[in-house]
Amino acid sequence: MPRGSPSSAEPAGGTPPALEEAILGSIEAHLRQRELRREELYQQARRLRRLAQATMTRLHVGAAQTAELFAVRTALAELSDRLRREGRADEPLAHDALQEAVEATLLGAIVAGSPLPGPADLEVEPEPYLLGLGDVVGEVRRLTLERLGDGDVEGAEAYLHLMEGLTQALLRFDTSRAIVQLKPKQDQARALVERTRGEVVLARLFARARPADAGG
Repeated sequence: MPRGSPSSAEPAGGTPPALEEAILGSIEAHLRQRELRREELYQQARRLRRLAQATMTRLHVGAAQTAELFAVRTALAELSDRLRREGRADEPLAHDALQEAVEATLLGAIVAGSPLPGPADLEVEPEPYLLGLGDVVGEVRRLTLERLGDGDVEGAEAYLHLMEGLTQALLRFDTSRAIVQLKPKQDQARALVERTRGEVVLARLFARARPADAGG
């Protein structure tokens, strides 16, 4: 190339191109809105998670009211709807809240002896529903142990059967971890069932031996 001739990388007019201020301003506005939406979503998810946790605690002591469970279901549906409307880019912020709200709602139905609602009933996507289903197995274990503590072996056995049924339902699904991290929940549920089954068997044996000991 002759000395002084323009480089092929240089613009024809000699002035480098620049992004218009309007373009940069629109990007800044978009990012600000995204930050605001993320903060609002985080706070909404945080409120739901705390409500779900408090409700489960009260369910275990027999203090939860129908209004509390209704509030969880309502807030769960609202958060799910927001994610559907605004896209899933920020869904991880709401992941734990959705999961725990599903868990609390399922536990409420179990304690009440009502049919378990499905994803459509809760207006939630199947992925967080399955994760909540996996976690509720642990809550049913707590109910089983409470029955054993009260000496109610038959009640404990009934909850054990429920644990087994929920775990079998969970094990039905085989999907990629990129879609939903279900395998750890399945492994945990299976381990809890085995552990609880052993505890119930021991309690049954002790219950059968007790009258013989008393008679001797």
